[in-house]
Amino acid sequence: MHSRDLQIGLTYDLRDEYLAQGFSAEETAEFDKPDTIEGIERALQELGYRTERVGNLQALVQALAAGRRWTLVFNIAEGMFGVGRAAAVPALLDAYRIPYTFSDPAVLTIALDKALTKSIVRDAGIPTAPFVTLHAAADIDRVNLPFPLFLKPLAEGTGKGISSRSRVRTAAELREVAHDLLARFRQPVLVEAFLPGREFTVGLCGSGDTAETLGVIEVNFKPGSGEIYSYETKSDYEKLVTYSVPADAVAREAAQAARAAWRALRCVDAGRIDLRCDAAGRPNFIEVNPLAGLNPTHSDLPILCRLNGVTFTQLIGKIMASALGRHGLAAKHMKNSTAKGAKTAKEETVG
Repeated sequence: MHSRDLQIGLTYDLRDEYLAQGFSAEETAEFDKPDTIEGIERALQELGYRTERVGNLQALVQALAAGRRWTLVFNIAEGMFGVGRAAAVPALLDAYRIPYTFSDPAVLTIALDKALTKSIVRDAGIPTAPFVTLHAAADIDRVNLPFPLFLKPLAEGTGKGISSRSRVRTAAELREVAHDLLARFRQPVLVEAFLPGREFTVGLCGSGDTAETLGVIEVNFKPGSGEIYSYETKSDYEKLVTYSVPADAVAREAAQAARAAWRALRCVDAGRIDLRCDAAGRPNFIEVNPLAGLNPTHSDLPILCRLNGVTFTQLIGKIMASALGRHGLAAKHMKNSTAKGAKTAKEETVG
């Protein structure tokens, strides 16, 4: 296969564009900065692919209406509105039968709903903390889990809505934080039994039984972090946390649980799964990120890969290899390249 034969479109949400429209820093926390797009495009070009920047959902709609097409789209668009927002770009690409990287609309919608995701993981026999969902203030007094508890919005990423206040120890704190989250985010609130142990992030690549672990890192909290991987902590991670590469039995158990969850949720190509240990030291599934951040310097998945000896360009290469293989494009382009070579050789012989 000659990668130069492939035209790769890039779909993404550029944070600056939304900030210019008046959206807040927290509302746009999941969106990308220019250096993320530049890093991905540079890596793809280093791998020999031809690239074209497309942009967000609205830009994609306009491009498709104008007749533009690509061999494959490298999609990291998170979307802006609704629990199906991350599924919007893949669903549109499906309608036009254009292949893309990362998971399909069903997986991305399920993954955004933390309670639904935990239900699937729990049914697959993978440990996850007991939980309930608050749909309205009336549900708060019906919570029947032992304190301490941990609260967060049901369908947000990048630690949005998570802070030192998320860990509650009393019924009064539960009511206060739950009311605040319901009002601020206007969506259900996930209430979980608090997991007091070590925290891991596992990077994964591929799909199904062929999925591989890219590496495991442990999140080590510094003083002032509240020992919570919150929105604020992620924004200032260099001051509040350090990352290490564990090699003990607990880390191996975390990696095994992550691979099992990846398969159960039918995620593909690459992403992250976060786990935290319970009081007995057993890793529990927290959440999955099938559209993990890909800033070459600051995002968790590239940091994890770097600490485990995988360069950013190698990571992008693994993502592309997985996507091309899933869509049957690797074999197709190998066949096309062979046919082109045979034709050229015949022409030279005749000449």
